[in-house]
Amino acid sequence: MYEPSHFKLEDEAALHDVIRANPLAHLVTAGPGGLLANPVPFILHAEEGERGVLRAHLARPNGQWRELETGAETLVIFQGREAYVTPSWYASKKEHGKVVPTWNYVVVQARGVARVVHDGAWLVNHVATLSDVHEQGREHPWAVTDAPAGYVEALARGIVGIEIEIRTLSGKFKLSQNRPAADRAGVVEGLAREPSAAAADVAELVRRYGDIGS
Repeated sequence: MYEPSHFKLEDEAALHDVIRANPLAHLVTAGPGGLLANPVPFILHAEEGERGVLRAHLARPNGQWRELETGAETLVIFQGREAYVTPSWYASKKEHGKVVPTWNYVVVQARGVARVVHDGAWLVNHVATLSDVHEQGREHPWAVTDAPAGYVEALARGIVGIEIEIRTLSGKFKLSQNRPAADRAGVVEGLAREPSAAAADVAELVRRYGDIGS
């Protein structure tokens, strides 16, 4: 990933936060079958390994897990909030007009060697953890134990587990850090007026990180 110094973020806790907030990532492999990419929900176990461990599962008919078993290089891409930025928001547009549109975004990439898991108990535990994480906060949270044990175990036979110990973790927070302070303020104000929740979130991120590297 191209990472100019003013957009690069190395705060591991902040990168982990992006992963947790955007668990549906693209699992990308380059193996004997060529490039493969699938959207997969991941769970981060930050306390394990040097930089954390990612766990997920694939449907057994999905051939990507066979690529992983051959030692295919593995990349996981977590896409955070993003928003279009119009140059009309820049104070410098009125000054000299030498401005163009751009895009603000947050993305985190994790790399590591994947381990494929076929153990039934591991798979049931993983699915239970995945469900618990995303059901928390609901008035009536669903749990794996709500389903008949035999049913869950049968479903587990139709999936395979993936475990990736993160070897490298990189983050690109492109949040107007390369613009003057007045332009950044204009971006925050403009994004805050946009109707989407994503734009409002990006406005907050520009406030928080926009002066890094400037």
